[in-house]
Amino acid sequence: MSNKITANSEVVMHFTIKLADGSAADSTKVNNKPAKFAMGDGSLTANFEKCLIGLSEGEAKTFELEPEDAFGLPNPDNIYHVDRSKFSAEAPAEVGAIIAFTQPDGNELPGIIREVTGESVTVDFNHPLAGQKLTFDVEVISVA
Repeated sequence: MSNKITANSEVVMHFTIKLADGSAADSTKVNNKPAKFAMGDGSLTANFEKCLIGLSEGEAKTFELEPEDAFGLPNPDNIYHVDRSKFSAEAPAEVGAIIAFTQPDGNELPGIIREVTGESVTVDFNHPLAGQKLTFDVEVISVA
């Protein structure tokens, strides 16, 4: 009998995240490198983990998550206005560009440039999929 995913399982699986229009936002199958994680380690949202509980090795499932159950709703507090002088010729302020900012603790935080107006650059640090209703296709490879 194959192992089923529990709250304490280590899981290896392939996944594809699809947007409402059916286009793929991310997939482990592109490079044929499945994701490996421990349930409850914080790498997945609690609602995503709930959808995985009870799935067995070799099982495939598709489920939809509302924005608040996936990557959350956009938080206006995560949108910042940065002085254009903070950007360089190597990393210009261009709408749509993803820029990594170094936080005081040394970690890098990616942000998407949403608007450039004069000397002000609007940078959105929300998750790129925040606010999106998403479809997840998962294929469980192994459960330990």
